[in-house]
Amino acid sequence: MTTLRRIHSWLPLLHRPCSQSCQRAAPPTCRLHHAAARNTSQRHLLRGAWVQQVREFELSASKLKSSGDFNSGQQTGFTQEEEEDDVMEDSEVEELFQQHIPAGIGEGQHRVFIVHPDVKWGSRKQHLTTAELMMAEAVGLVNTLDNWRVVDTIILSTKTPEKKRIFGKGNFQFLTEKIRQTAGITAVFVNVERLSPLSEREFEEAWGVKVFDRYSVVLHIFRCNAGTKEAKLQISLAEIPLLRSRLRNETTNLDQQGGGSRYIGGSGETLYEVQQRLLKEREMKIRSALEKLRKKRHLLRSQRKHKEFPIVSVLGYTNCGKTTLIKALTGDSGLQPRNQLFATLDVTIHAGQLPSRMTVLYVDTIGFLSQLPHQLIDSFSATLEDIKHSDLLLHVRDISHPETVNQKVNVLNVLKNLEIPDRLMKSMIEVHNKIDLVDNYQSAELDALPISAYEQRGLEELKKAVEENIVNCTGKHLLDLNVDLSTPQLSWLYKEATVQDVLVNADEGSAVVKVIISTAAYGRYKKLFAG
Repeated sequence: MTTLRRIHSWLPLLHRPCSQSCQRAAPPTCRLHHAAARNTSQRHLLRGAWVQQVREFELSASKLKSSGDFNSGQQTGFTQEEEEDDVMEDSEVEELFQQHIPAGIGEGQHRVFIVHPDVKWGSRKQHLTTAELMMAEAVGLVNTLDNWRVVDTIILSTKTPEKKRIFGKGNFQFLTEKIRQTAGITAVFVNVERLSPLSEREFEEAWGVKVFDRYSVVLHIFRCNAGTKEAKLQISLAEIPLLRSRLRNETTNLDQQGGGSRYIGGSGETLYEVQQRLLKEREMKIRSALEKLRKKRHLLRSQRKHKEFPIVSVLGYTNCGKTTLIKALTGDSGLQPRNQLFATLDVTIHAGQLPSRMTVLYVDTIGFLSQLPHQLIDSFSATLEDIKHSDLLLHVRDISHPETVNQKVNVLNVLKNLEIPDRLMKSMIEVHNKIDLVDNYQSAELDALPISAYEQRGLEELKKAVEENIVNCTGKHLLDLNVDLSTPQLSWLYKEATVQDVLVNADEGSAVVKVIISTAAYGRYKKLFAG
């Protein structure tokens, strides 16, 4: 019966509707499900229905395939008119986003039991945090989801986190009895980075409910917050490893029942091979679209560089106050910060002025998280690539959080894995945010700038530090130049530098021009207009 439920769970993955609010209804119960339970000879009927569903999906996939070019990643560039039209139609993105949603995650509400394995020794032991704080973060992840509620939590010690059941025999039996005795549980969240397919299947058979790890829970939070094409495509790509591992589980079990090794209509492909091929084609299409978006980003970055707008990437642990800070620095009323994990999934850019009236572009980036799988980071590599092309990094820390030191370590580890250039790492400004939540805060780190983005305290000092670093790292100079208006000096400066202000002296036919200009451009200016 358990096996049949697993087989049936893959049917709605092929074509499942999904609402924007992620409050999806569970798929209708299949009559074949009960019929197969009554008579094992009717497994052929179930397999036939699955084959028909696969063929229908292949037809849908072929339509998607024909509408896009899988080799478009070889394209060399975009014109401005092509930037939007050449990526992918909204309907195509939505179709990819709504197909193959991992089973059990978005189906209605969940009453969750959270299990945190506390590794007491060995390479996996956490030294910068405690089991209680890690459990608190797991509870925060669940509470981020509107339809999920934490029923109970437990922290259990383990010597063997790498084993199939994670816990020893005694602890596992104790945990199983506790879960079974707790009324109303619909899911168990095991607070580890990633469960193996074998562990997930073992737990679900023992506990009789859906089992999630951090990868699947964070992905669902991402899915609920996705609003743009790029976010939806990146989430769809990140879900594919999860779907593959679950497919391996289902087809292995089916094979044990005598159905997994059968071929479809003489095609020479097993059911498992067909599903793998369809997932591969889906992955290729998503990667192709993301590659186009990557090139679009490159074009937009080139345009910004040509206009000589310095770029400041604001990064940090999720919910540290990045968006609130950017709103305070720019006065952008369109920004609506939310006290929520992963409220920002898309890179957004906002212009602000420094004390010298220099315009800079602040880039709001996705928040980081501890134990975030590399596959998830890789899926968002196009978004995170903007960090590499910045002129300056602002690392924002929630200094009121009890795990602020551990969060800093996690952020620096992610930046290291992203291979951020040394020049950016060395010039990075550390900002201690939310000092309004700490009584008489005194920073132990002399280079850090204490601020309260919410109360807009310490922002002028931060702007001065940003300006000083921008001038140093970009090789720019802020100069007042006397310009003869009868010559092409002014037009040259508008073309080759950033003109901040022009004070005209009509009587003398001249002007004092305040510019931000690079050393190289200033050298050319003096050579052309030495007189």
